[in-house]
Amino acid sequence: MTTYTTTDQARTEAFLGKVLSDTNGLTTTIMASIGDRLGLFRNLAEGPATSAELAQRTHTDERYVREWLCAMTSAGYITHDPASSRFALPAVHSPVLVQESGPMFFGGIHQWVTALARQIELIIQAFRDGGGVPQAAYDEITWDGQERFTNTWFESLLIPVWMPLMPEVHARLERGTTLADIGCGRGRAIVKLAQAYPNSHFVGYDVYGPSIERAGLLAQQAGVTERVRFEQLDASQGLPEQYDIITTFDVIHDSAKPRELLKSIRAALRPDGRYVCLEINAAETLEQNAGPLGSFLYGFSVLYCMTSSLAEHGEGLGTMGMPESKVRALCLEAGFSKVQRVPMENPFNSLYEVTL
Repeated sequence: MTTYTTTDQARTEAFLGKVLSDTNGLTTTIMASIGDRLGLFRNLAEGPATSAELAQRTHTDERYVREWLCAMTSAGYITHDPASSRFALPAVHSPVLVQESGPMFFGGIHQWVTALARQIELIIQAFRDGGGVPQAAYDEITWDGQERFTNTWFESLLIPVWMPLMPEVHARLERGTTLADIGCGRGRAIVKLAQAYPNSHFVGYDVYGPSIERAGLLAQQAGVTERVRFEQLDASQGLPEQYDIITTFDVIHDSAKPRELLKSIRAALRPDGRYVCLEINAAETLEQNAGPLGSFLYGFSVLYCMTSSLAEHGEGLGTMGMPESKVRALCLEAGFSKVQRVPMENPFNSLYEVTL
């Protein structure tokens, strides 16, 4: 017979408090996404407002705005002055909630999480029957959120931080070279590189057609179409040309066929070329990954990274499936001879420079 002690009761109550906090985090994320997409945070950053003033300024319904303001105040995202009935966004919260291209911006993540969660019934079915949820099942709001999230890397880190850490890659791009970005998505990285390195030429490949269409429009808007092109292609089946530099930004762990993809990259790289691989900053063991960031990324894996790979009968490496040892093992298996981890401090990502 098991005795349920006072200590057990206290531990259960403590765990209940954690579950309440975690569940509150879900509703807060949803509320934050609403505020982001409707421009409520951005408007409050311009000055305090009552619920009626904010509704008028954002062309939204006052009753909904009032309840949202209460939720965000309770969560500690905004503040309330009872004397004036005005709400305000603290200036120190703006980098996280308002500054779209900054390195701390979370609005894209909030949008991405809430959009991914729409597939929960299909994911539950995959738990029961195996398989996964294909990329095509996710809607454009999902890709909008993903684009906004990853664009913070390309706007704030790619040129000023990551490229100087790879002097040879940087020098070649400055002189003029050819670069292929595999899994280019909507083309944000390539367009940013093309703007920074006017002597080089770029091509982006992605298996998902709608992303390629959006990438082409982005290149037109940026005025770089003479040096940038995009093609729909399953790169795991081979690449059509040879390149001096090949990049993958947060791609390999998502791939249905990561081994074949890396072999294609190796075959398409010129003998003195460079492969730049950005991956999730995962530790080697579950225990090392444990904590808020780890649970967040494992959750993303179930919601998209692992399940989209399994939908294609792939390996399903998952978001945390490419720690440094795995990166090295797969690159060596593909025929590369040297994998250098670029020294940088980043909680989300690890960067590798790989050579033949």
